[in-house]
Amino acid sequence: MSELAYSLYQKGLKLLKLNRPGQAILFLEEAKNLEPGKGSIREALARSYYNCRRFDLAREHFEKAIEIDPTNDYAYFGLGLCLAKQGDIAKAAGHIKMALAMKPGNSVYQRALDKIQY
Repeated sequence: MSELAYSLYQKGLKLLKLNRPGQAILFLEEAKNLEPGKGSIREALARSYYNCRRFDLAREHFEKAIEIDPTNDYAYFGLGLCLAKQGDIAKAAGHIKMALAMKPGNSVYQRALDKIQY
C-alpha cells in the first residue's frame, strides 16, 4: 500500500473508531481510489457506509472485500448484516454462517445469526 493510501486509511479508521463514519468515508474513498485492490480499505469503507445506514454501498464494498480476500470473516459477517437490513434473511443467514464457520465460537457472529433467524 502506498504511503499516502495508508495514511488516508489510518485517518479513516480513527474517525470510524470515534463514531464519525461520514467523515471516515471521505478519507477511505480517497484511499480506495489509490488502492482499489486492498481488502482492508474496502472493509473499513463498508463499515463506514453501514454505520451511515447506506446498506447498498456497504454491501457493495463488503462484496468487493470478499472478492479480494475470501478468508475475510468480518466481510462475510458485514455482508450478512447488510442483507438482513435489506430484508434478504436467507442470504444474510448464509453469509453470517460462513463467518461463523471461519471463526467458530465468535459470540458476536452467533448473536447476530440468532437475532435474524428468530
